[in-house]
Amino acid sequence: MHQTPLIATIAAAFVLALGFGFVAARLRVPPLVGYLLAGILLGRFTPGLVADAGLAAQLADVGVILLMFGVGLHFSFADLFKTRRVALPGALVQIAVTTAVGAGLAMVWGWTAGAGIVFGLSLSVASTVVLLQALERRNALDSTEGHIAMGWLIVEDLAMVLVLVVLPVLTGRTGASAYALTTALVLIFVKIVVFGLLARFVGTRFVPWLLMQVTRAASRELFTLAVLAIALGIAYGSAAVFDVSFALGAFFAGVVLSESELSQRAAADSLPLKDAFAVLFFVSVGMLLDPATLMRTPLELLAILVVILLGKALVAYGIIRAFRFPARIALTVSASLAQIGEFSFILASLGTSLGLLPTQGRDLILAGAIVSIALNPLAFAAIRPLARWLEQYSAGPSHEPAKVQSREFATDLPAVSLRDHVVLVGYARVGSVIGSILTCAGVPFTVVENDLRLAEALGERKLHALQGEAMAESVLEAAGVRYARVLVLAIPDGYQARRVLETARRLNPRIQTAVRTHSESEYAHLQEAGADFVVLGERELALAMADYTLACFGLPASRRPPTVPPGISSS
Repeated sequence: MHQTPLIATIAAAFVLALGFGFVAARLRVPPLVGYLLAGILLGRFTPGLVADAGLAAQLADVGVILLMFGVGLHFSFADLFKTRRVALPGALVQIAVTTAVGAGLAMVWGWTAGAGIVFGLSLSVASTVVLLQALERRNALDSTEGHIAMGWLIVEDLAMVLVLVVLPVLTGRTGASAYALTTALVLIFVKIVVFGLLARFVGTRFVPWLLMQVTRAASRELFTLAVLAIALGIAYGSAAVFDVSFALGAFFAGVVLSESELSQRAAADSLPLKDAFAVLFFVSVGMLLDPATLMRTPLELLAILVVILLGKALVAYGIIRAFRFPARIALTVSASLAQIGEFSFILASLGTSLGLLPTQGRDLILAGAIVSIALNPLAFAAIRPLARWLEQYSAGPSHEPAKVQSREFATDLPAVSLRDHVVLVGYARVGSVIGSILTCAGVPFTVVENDLRLAEALGERKLHALQGEAMAESVLEAAGVRYARVLVLAIPDGYQARRVLETARRLNPRIQTAVRTHSESEYAHLQEAGADFVVLGERELALAMADYTLACFGLPASRRPPTVPPGISSS
């Protein structure tokens, strides 16, 4: 058994991460679990090849910088503002409750108060990587639940960034007077504010200008190099000049770049390196885990999983329901947050290095992350049966359709016939385009939208809009589906679309229906459910581009195949 040099460490990390990640993906588990398992195998606590943990940790620091840079690139003040009423208080309450429960467990186990706080905070924050991947797989990023989950996560990330800045100051001055400690905290926050103002008002002008100059050189590698130089340069400069962490500096670098018109290209060009170093980060985290510790503390691990999988989910569900969102949205957001990830690793490592968190606590956090990420797909799979059960439970013994609170806005509209009209379900990107076209054509329509704020905004624009869950018969009745000519389902959720179709067909067997989907299997299910017209998004894009190509050769439009060719994925 021997320590491997740098090249061997990187090679072993990538090879094992590929193997375990592939197996995890085939088992429909996030590949991140495979990367962590690869790190455990390479660690000094397991027999066989032992990688150089010091080198891996240094490479992982680059991974942290690029991960936080990616978070900043996807940071959107607009998304946060849209969901601020639920995401801001919800995330803060959930962090407080989870931290308190985690600290309570730590105190029961005999740890210090500082260890309990770090431990509880580590359990309170979800993984950005896992959440984004879960929402993307379900085409839910642009849905109401997607916006709430992302806004919630942004608040969590910002809170953890502040914790990473404040924690070293607090622990480094435990023997100082209250005045000295307060002065140190004020100084660090002043530096952060100055750095943030410089990034906001100077960086947002200089960085886009610099990227535009590099773009004119017409060199892809120079552009990629410029993006990485900005990320690493701002991260290092922030740490050297303003005494803030690399993570915070990288986050601000991403936020600065997100304001640029070239942000999408920057994200695409930096993605391969970010992903590669992120893999090394997760492998290096796995190398720190001692599996024997977990065998000695199974009850502690079980308690942690209960907090992550049930405690956090129940708190999030209760908060979202308190804001009168439908159960399906609350369940989706709860499932998205029922895991922990990269910020938990960073915080646990920082707590251990500062002498706050015992090694056992770090190992329990790592194990809790691995298991919770592995079980997260099961949480999403449970959404549909739980939603059905909640509907039946709320319907009472008579098993009547669940009543969803609905309200029509724009009651001051002039009388418009609710016969022979269109019922449009969903008014996001797709629905809003359809609504604009119907308005221009003079076709009367009623919108059913479960986002209260969006429904109110439509009412202010003098459109008929009902806020409620379209799967409920009472909502479709209020929209006049019995007398409508067409039902248009512009929502991305295939399960919800089928339920709405079934209810609409029962109320109006003659209604014509149009549905969207991104899945070939869902395409067949929707046709079986009686949809008259099903649009498979990627297929329509491909056919439109093919028709244009044929037209360039003077050929007629293609004959559209009934299905996607075998072996081609449409999701």
